[in-house]
Amino acid sequence: MSPSSPVDDEHYLERALALAEAAARMGEVPVGALVVRDGEVLGEGWNRPIASRDPTAHAEIVALRAAAARVGNYRLTGATLYVTLEPCAMCSGALIHARVARVVFGARDPKTGAAGSQLDVLNTTRLNHLVEIRGEVLADAAAAQLQAFFKARR
Repeated sequence: MSPSSPVDDEHYLERALALAEAAARMGEVPVGALVVRDGEVLGEGWNRPIASRDPTAHAEIVALRAAAARVGNYRLTGATLYVTLEPCAMCSGALIHARVARVVFGARDPKTGAAGSQLDVLNTTRLNHLVEIRGEVLADAAAAQLQAFFKARR
C-alpha cells in the first residue's frame, strides 16, 4: 500500500462529502464514506438506517460491505476508509475486524466518536488490530454540512 498524501486525503473526503449529500436528500443524517486501496475506490456508502430499517446501516458499514463484496473478502487489508464524521464504536469495531489500515475523517463527534473523542477503539492495544487515524480533514465543511441538516430539521 502506498501512503496517501494530504492532497489525496482531501480529495477522497470531498467525495465522501458528496455522498453525505445523498443521505441528506433522503432525510438521513448526512454522513458519507468510501473505502480506497491503492488509489481505487472499492466501496461507497452513506447513512441509511431509516430507509433500510437497519440500525447498522451507517455510512462506514455500507461502504465496508460494498468493498468486501467487490474484492470477495471481508478483510480489507491496506485500505483506507474516508468518512465525513468520526466513526462510532460499532463502526470502529467493524473497521478493526476488516483490518482496515487507516481512517481519515472530517468532523469530530463529541457525543459518540470512537476515534479519540469519547473512546479510542481504533487504537486500543487490548484489541488485535490498530488503525491509523487522521482526523479533522475538511472538518469545517463536514461540520457545516451536519449543522445545516439539523438546523433545517428544527
